[in-house]
Amino acid sequence: MTNATNDLEARLEGALLLPGAAGYDGARSVWNAMVDHRPRMIVRCAGVGDVVAAVRAARDMDLEIGVRCGGHSVIGLGVPHDGLMIDLTPMAAVHVDPAARRARVQGGALLGVLDAQAQRHGLATTAGNVSHTGVGGLTLGGGMGWMARKYGLTCDNVESFELVTAEGEVLRVTRDEHPELFWGLSGGGGNFGVVTEFEFRLHEIGTRALTVECSFELDQGVDVLRGWRDLNAEAPRESTFTASIGPDGLLTVGFVWVGDPEAGRGLAPRIAALGRPVAERVVEQSYLQLQRRDDVTDGHTLRRYWKGHFLRAFDDAAIGAFLRRGSADGTGEHLPNVGLQAYGGAIADVPDADTAFAHRGTLFEYVAAARWTDPGEDADRFAVARRCAGAVEPFASGVYVNTLSDEGDAGVRRAYGPDKLARLTALKRRYDPQNAFHLNHNIRPTG
Repeated sequence: MTNATNDLEARLEGALLLPGAAGYDGARSVWNAMVDHRPRMIVRCAGVGDVVAAVRAARDMDLEIGVRCGGHSVIGLGVPHDGLMIDLTPMAAVHVDPAARRARVQGGALLGVLDAQAQRHGLATTAGNVSHTGVGGLTLGGGMGWMARKYGLTCDNVESFELVTAEGEVLRVTRDEHPELFWGLSGGGGNFGVVTEFEFRLHEIGTRALTVECSFELDQGVDVLRGWRDLNAEAPRESTFTASIGPDGLLTVGFVWVGDPEAGRGLAPRIAALGRPVAERVVEQSYLQLQRRDDVTDGHTLRRYWKGHFLRAFDDAAIGAFLRRGSADGTGEHLPNVGLQAYGGAIADVPDADTAFAHRGTLFEYVAAARWTDPGEDADRFAVARRCAGAVEPFASGVYVNTLSDEGDAGVRRAYGPDKLARLTALKRRYDPQNAFHLNHNIRPTG
């Protein structure tokens, strides 16, 4: 090891992993099996002091910085090839104050840990749909989940951030302390530093949930989706409407209801009445079961690629593009799964200017997601997913930063729009003028 490496290791409370060391390969492995990056060093941080030491060491050694938590970046941005990876996963503590309805969450925690600790008291905050997602990446991009229509995005429920800047300074960031930085961290991604702790507001939701799904043949798709769209417009905020076309080629529509399942059952017959369903599912489950239901599907052994859009409307032309999936008739080889998830409600209540997260007027979020195992299919899977999402793009108004993949600067512009991007650029210039934190969906300090 070099002197600089020895000096870094001596300052750490946690572990420094170099290539060939026990645990190195496990630490660099992430959710997308396509990602095979090899950092020059991995700092497994035990606390905020280790994050400070890692940031300063990377600057002194001129190494790229990647920040890894849940590892769900589809292009593996948290794992820098030949750089320094700040591994936050050892910092996974969650402390819940049920009386104050607050949770303090370390930057390396996964959603499942936060959910489990809060649900011991019948509480929760908006979190994503897969329990092994990292709290940090989800929140900094905005944070969509089953509670968002009722209680707002994950970032809307943050009370404070603890942040390590590019200079290695530790800041407490709230609406009153560093308010412009608080604005930027509420949807601006990991561009401004490493968040080592979040404080969230929690909400009393009980412990139960309801999922209603009906599947239809595609030849019923236009009428079914029209009716589903119109039902969504009047649906209570406890419900989040969903639609998808999966490997079976069926259109599945329905909703997820968080709270008392009996209160949501009245909507179920209206979903079935949209057409002639070939299958119906009405499942009452715990909220924790709901949050884990996609964990097997979204395991860590598959190759992955996706594209996303925000839709402010869903007219007949957009419905047709959704159903065809970039093909002539909605069929073909290697078609990705496509899905829609409803926004609105409390998400739209927040004035758009109040957070870096943009496009609060979104009606539905669209995602085309491919997953496979054979490396020989990579090029075709990419091409088909791009074609599928490209067919919907004429109806799109923007994109969620957390569903960006390889779009680069064009994707960042779509995620924020010119006014917010100008404000974010000024903030980046202030807190990270050298763009040390650029392995993300990057906001460049030079504009």
